Amino acid sequence: MIVLHQQQIEGFREKIFDFYRNNRRSFPWRETTDRYAVMVSEIMLQQTQADRVAEKFRVWMERFPDTETLALSSLRDVLALWSGLGYNSRGQRLQLSARLIMERFDGIVPSTPDQLKSLPGIGEYTSRSIPVFADNLDVAAVDTNIRRIIIHEFTLPEDTPKAAIQVAAEQLLPHGRSREWHNALMDYGSLALTSRRSGIRPVSRQSKFQGSKRWYRGCLIRELVQRDGIYLEEIEEKYRSCPWDMSEIIADLVREGLVEEQGGTMLKIREK
Repeated sequence: MIVLHQQQIEGFREKIFDFYRNNRRSFPWRETTDRYAVMVSEIMLQQTQADRVAEKFRVWMERFPDTETLALSSLRDVLALWSGLGYNSRGQRLQLSARLIMERFDGIVPSTPDQLKSLPGIGEYTSRSIPVFADNLDVAAVDTNIRRIIIHEFTLPEDTPKAAIQVAAEQLLPHGRSREWHNALMDYGSLALTSRRSGIRPVSRQSKFQGSKRWYRGCLIRELVQRDGIYLEEIEEKYRSCPWDMSEIIADLVREGLVEEQGGTMLKIREK
């Protein structure tokens, strides 16, 4: 278990807040405390750079301004707008979450980590980050940036268990300033203590995207979004150079509820 001394804690807080005062970044989701908007931004930001998310977030909030609008929209519209953010299944799960929020929580995004974790696509970090940024909740949310900062600043082994990092993050949290603190940490990790500068690797690394199975999935989804359907024979012909089994890719997409087959001959975006 990691136990930090008060002098260490105060010195670290001062360092992070000093950096933040001089280097604070501006993003549209930082200008709102609406829980739905924060949920959208946090899911968009999963494994996607903030600068890429900024414009998509603005367009999304214009097209799907609230939980009800998103829940009632077609999956085709959702995936069309999600294009460019990677992992189409994240956009799908965001819409599924909106539908569950309408059913279970009267359309209001829940405010507690336990309730949020009951929604698809929301794990340990996001279940904390949403109420942190929306409600200033005094909980510690640890992502790969914050993990790296804690390991580097307190000279911890890279294989320090996740639970121990979480304990340290909770000790460092300045109560009553959770939103500001997490924004400050995010900016410090993104601008000053990057993975390259620190030499600290993420727990998991993404494999090369171009030519990967995920890349082919994305290509197929983008094409389906633009058309009413594609014959399976056409897919087989068009993707004959694919090193992956396209039938397996299609089966995965069907199983995940992103697409559906019609008559065993055509593939299309799932309607509901």
